[in-house]
Amino acid sequence: MNTKVKKIPLRTCVVTKEVLPKKSLIRVAATKEGVVSIDLNGKAPGRGAYLKLAKEVILLAKKNKALDRKLETTVPEEIYEELLKLTHE
Repeated sequence: MNTKVKKIPLRTCVVTKEVLPKKSLIRVAATKEGVVSIDLNGKAPGRGAYLKLAKEVILLAKKNKALDRKLETTVPEEIYEELLKLTHE
C-alpha cells in the first residue's frame, strides 16, 4: 500500500515567525516597481510576504515595518486598511 500523502505548503508569518499552512496566511506581494498589493490567490508576480490574518498581527506589522523590510519597499497605509478589513474579528 503506497498511499501518496499530499504535502501541505507551509509559509512563515513575517511578524509572528510561526510556520503555518499557506492557506491560513495572506500574501502581500510587491513588484520590482514597488507596487504593493494583497495577493488573495498567492500567484501574483513579485516578492511576497506572508501574514497571519489577525488584527494584532497586522497592526504589529504596520508598527514594526515587517512588511516594508521583507518586501524592500514602503507598504502604503491602504494595504494595512485592506488587510484589517479581511480579518474575521
